[in-house]
Amino acid sequence: MDLIFEKSVEGKRGFLNPKSDVDVRAEMPSSYKRQKECHLPEVSELDVVRHFTNLSKRNFSVDSNFYPLGSCTMKYNPKFTEDLARLCGFTHLHPLLPQLKQGEKLVQGALGVLYEMDRWLCEITGMDSFTMQPLAGAHGELTGVMMMAAYHKSKGNKKKYIVVPDSSHGTNPATAAIAGYEIVCVPSDKNGVMDLSRLQEKITDEMAGFMLTCPNTHGIFNSNIDKITEMVHAVDGIMYYDGANLNAIMGRFRPGDVGFDVMHVNLHKTFATPHGGGGPGAGPVGVKEKLIPYLPISRVVRKEDGTYSLNYDYPDSIGYIASFYGNFGVILRAYAYLLLLGKEGLKEASNHAVLNANYIKERLKKHFALPYDHICMHEVVLSAATQAKSGVHAIDIAKFLIDKGIHPPTVYFPLTVQEAIMIEPTETESKQTLDHFIQAMVEADELSVTEPSAFKDLPKTMPISRPDETKAARDIDTNYFAEKPC
Repeated sequence: MDLIFEKSVEGKRGFLNPKSDVDVRAEMPSSYKRQKECHLPEVSELDVVRHFTNLSKRNFSVDSNFYPLGSCTMKYNPKFTEDLARLCGFTHLHPLLPQLKQGEKLVQGALGVLYEMDRWLCEITGMDSFTMQPLAGAHGELTGVMMMAAYHKSKGNKKKYIVVPDSSHGTNPATAAIAGYEIVCVPSDKNGVMDLSRLQEKITDEMAGFMLTCPNTHGIFNSNIDKITEMVHAVDGIMYYDGANLNAIMGRFRPGDVGFDVMHVNLHKTFATPHGGGGPGAGPVGVKEKLIPYLPISRVVRKEDGTYSLNYDYPDSIGYIASFYGNFGVILRAYAYLLLLGKEGLKEASNHAVLNANYIKERLKKHFALPYDHICMHEVVLSAATQAKSGVHAIDIAKFLIDKGIHPPTVYFPLTVQEAIMIEPTETESKQTLDHFIQAMVEADELSVTEPSAFKDLPKTMPISRPDETKAARDIDTNYFAEKPC
């Protein structure tokens, strides 16, 4: 497919502005004027519409394909939440309105959404208070660790490092490092959970906190949570819950009830709001009572007369961590989603997520290696180690699935599993869709035996089959634009 620049025809226009009839006497300084014509494609409106419509047909999306990415949950986004997010009463609000005199009266609905989301998330997670500001899960992690650091500073604690399991999301150690802490990693045991005895060796008075995803990236729930929290709290460490996998246990398990002190929630994963391609996202952070003083400002409070207001008077706060009040559109979608499902609906969502993952596990464990053969939670980690003996690797199976109209699962993560294939079907997929995926995986296994060399030419249905992805990222050819700069 040609680039939009390659479709350019000199003199072709999509829209012509009328000649200005305003007498402009002030001349713009030459330093602000463009010295050369801006190199933009010269195409008609129809050219543009067709070009980008055809490009969109090349994409995989949750609206068009099964998208079983493990860890990076991609579930169906109900369209009614899109309608609610576009209500003019919300979209026409300016974020500076609350700063104006009497301005808070004009944003009571929006402030009410933020306040109620705080309360609802506290009820779901067992936390005592939330901030809506963080704009993504990783941003929420940084917010949480910054509050962890503020807590230790206020108490005069000399803390140097944060502990993470070897199965943790990569953002956990990255976040801790950005916040200035050293990283200590604890290996998994034969059951796929963190080795408790090895954790005990790492716990000293210099430990600031412990970051844990539960269930973990092996899809396993750690039943030693109570023991872990006791060990960490014994040295005044902070327990951090990575909420990326909350959709496996919401309505069934509250992190705050078992000793976690701070956590983030991925609204764009757990509560079915759109994400991907770097955004949009939202990662609200909840804390227990002892960390409330350090929450970011501003905070929405409800006054005695029932109205809502923004309060900035928190001297121990870590301050602003995002502009204004968070990614409000995503928060609003999650708010509507919670209203739709309610308490019992959230439980059912978790039930179906876990059921779907275990269905796939049981159907495929005869065809693929299963590192941890026991009940999983919302995602299952298989291994292509058996197929790799014939020269067919996890990446080859991923390419095979593309030709079947299925977005590949996550491959080569977690790093603790050789030839990992991490599958998360989510609660929104039907048995028919799961069966289609299972059949495709069985066919991949069979082909790896009968004709392993066939995988090297896959996918065949895409305009590009096997790009060098590392080279594409590190050695981008920008000569075309360099020759004709704006």
